[in-house]
Amino acid sequence: MRPQILFPLFAEVTSLKGVGAKVEPLIRKLAGPLVRDVLFLAPSGVITRRRANAADAVEGEIGIFDVIVDRMIAPGRPGVPLKVRASDETGFVHLIWFGGSPQHIDRQLPRGERRLVSGKVERFNGEVQIVHPDWIVALDKGEEIPAVEPVYPATAGLTSRVVRKLALGALAVAPELDEWQDAAWMARQKWPGWHEAIEALHAPQGEADLSPDAAPRQRLAYDELFAHQLALARRKRARQITPAPIIAPGDVSEALLTALPFTLTGAQAQALAEIRRDLASGEQMGRLLQGDVGSGKTAVAALALADAASAGFQSALMAPTEILARQHYQRLAPMLEAAGAPTILLTGRDTPAERRDRLAALASGQAKVAIGTHALFQDAVQFDKLALAVIDEQHRFGVNERARLQAKGDPRVGGVHLLTMSATPIPRTLELTQYGELEVSRLMEKPPGRTPISTAVLPLARIGEVAQRLKAAVESGAQAYWICPLVAESEAIDLAAAEERARDLRRLLGVEVGLAHGQMPGAEREAVMADFADGRISVLVATTVVEVGVDVPNATIMVIEHADRFGLAQLHQLRGRVGRGAKSSACILLYGGQDGGLGETARERLETLRRSEDGFEIAEEDFRLRGGGDPLGLKQSGFPAYRFADPIRHRSLLLAAADDARIMLGRDPDLTSPRGEAIRVLEALFDWKTDRGGLD
Repeated sequence: MRPQILFPLFAEVTSLKGVGAKVEPLIRKLAGPLVRDVLFLAPSGVITRRRANAADAVEGEIGIFDVIVDRMIAPGRPGVPLKVRASDETGFVHLIWFGGSPQHIDRQLPRGERRLVSGKVERFNGEVQIVHPDWIVALDKGEEIPAVEPVYPATAGLTSRVVRKLALGALAVAPELDEWQDAAWMARQKWPGWHEAIEALHAPQGEADLSPDAAPRQRLAYDELFAHQLALARRKRARQITPAPIIAPGDVSEALLTALPFTLTGAQAQALAEIRRDLASGEQMGRLLQGDVGSGKTAVAALALADAASAGFQSALMAPTEILARQHYQRLAPMLEAAGAPTILLTGRDTPAERRDRLAALASGQAKVAIGTHALFQDAVQFDKLALAVIDEQHRFGVNERARLQAKGDPRVGGVHLLTMSATPIPRTLELTQYGELEVSRLMEKPPGRTPISTAVLPLARIGEVAQRLKAAVESGAQAYWICPLVAESEAIDLAAAEERARDLRRLLGVEVGLAHGQMPGAEREAVMADFADGRISVLVATTVVEVGVDVPNATIMVIEHADRFGLAQLHQLRGRVGRGAKSSACILLYGGQDGGLGETARERLETLRRSEDGFEIAEEDFRLRGGGDPLGLKQSGFPAYRFADPIRHRSLLLAAADDARIMLGRDPDLTSPRGEAIRVLEALFDWKTDRGGLD
């Protein structure tokens, strides 16, 4: 239940003065639906003004001029600006508008009157020129022009100045709250209290106050990180006290292990041991299995599925796409069946007869393993004794979707164990931002027999040479991916570029070239990718909006256009789509535009990829090179949408917040102490929801 003291902040934005029917949808889009969301909208810049005169005004600065209006020069034809000439005792100040009402401007600047005018100084023919002045006031209202003015994010129909008024309105109803941070920690950090920090957020006195390292912003970032880590720690604690079926290896496990065509690596054996320890604990497992593409996660997961069958329970493996689910089924079902674990496939495109039979096999307990897509957690699906849920490419599913699958278990048996898998290595610190409630197993080595991928970095000017080499490879039976980049914010432009590339390659290579992009219907896109996987298509051209996470062992070439525009993590993921079989594979990174230039950071990224195939090393390097903003494309990968915190810039704060949350809940699990009561308010203030780690 939300504390009453926060009610004003959780009121609708329409409760703010100035938010009517026209403004409401704009501020909702910009900030959110609540007063709190407007309060949390930080300035993105600051304008500093100083008194100046025509003689000493500095070009590029924002000046405030005390002038006498001389005359207006109205435009004689369209496209000509309206000009007002004014002056002070040291020279002329020319005011210019491109558009606008001459009558309105004449009322603001009557001839012969003195006015205070503010704007950015430009010089033309040695004289001061101000285009579109931002303030014009009478001399006795000079205090209305702020010497320091915060600049807020704006949108069409909603100016920064209007947003500032709304933010100040939200600040006016922000209550004083009891301190929830540890007093010694606060003193050591020299941070202000929460209300003082929020006030400072909306009253920057210069660029330094906008820095993530400014004390008020650090304070707010830590509050946010601490609230999120508390939410994750609570979820972890709730899981740990939830009884779950005890699962131990048995006949099915042994038969499957014997049938595997390879020996487990040391990393796989270690991860399996950690998973089995969780399954045998009697507590609900929540574990992330993290490893590079091709590190053998699926084999480890298959043995966990076999363990559940050995113990007399059912399990489910959920994948985000039908083609990936079918691929898992084709590879695992024969081995699981032979080992004694009947396995079914369940997707959204099963025929009614297939679906009826498969649902009956699950409900009766005849089927021990279900492999499928989102179809697994639909209402019609009933398990007999579901005890283990395995989620592949877990970042493609929200927490609520995973919970819906786990809810298919029988409460009388206990909670359903959860094993999630991710092929996107991330720095250890960032694990805390999304996986803080999970235990983590890492596969740091690849199975033997994987051939290294030869990576070349070439200028885009050599694209013709690359295409010729590709032609020779395709004629010898190879398959290739060709990735077209995100070249603009318009998907239509990206699509046109991809279609043109597919036509060019089809003409040059003389073979069938598939095209997969985000605007295609899902079934059509998966059909193209299935044709590629089955070898009916030699080359697949794809835009970056397409997940190309299928396993095509015969695909040995990956060409990525404008590789310098990609993050390291994304490049590594794309490269990992080749080198899946015994044949030698190559990745060609084409960089640069018409000028062929390459920035220093981009050069370092590509060089890192050229020399290393270690996804964890690459993730750490990406972390170092980006140094802030949106690391690894986190906002598109299900990571928390922080308002104040930057998990890279505030790395040390994140680690401290995780420790603080763990210690606090260990000492005061029900938060009944004075600090605990204040922390309850903090939790309600940020209201972290679990689905995709978002702030609601």
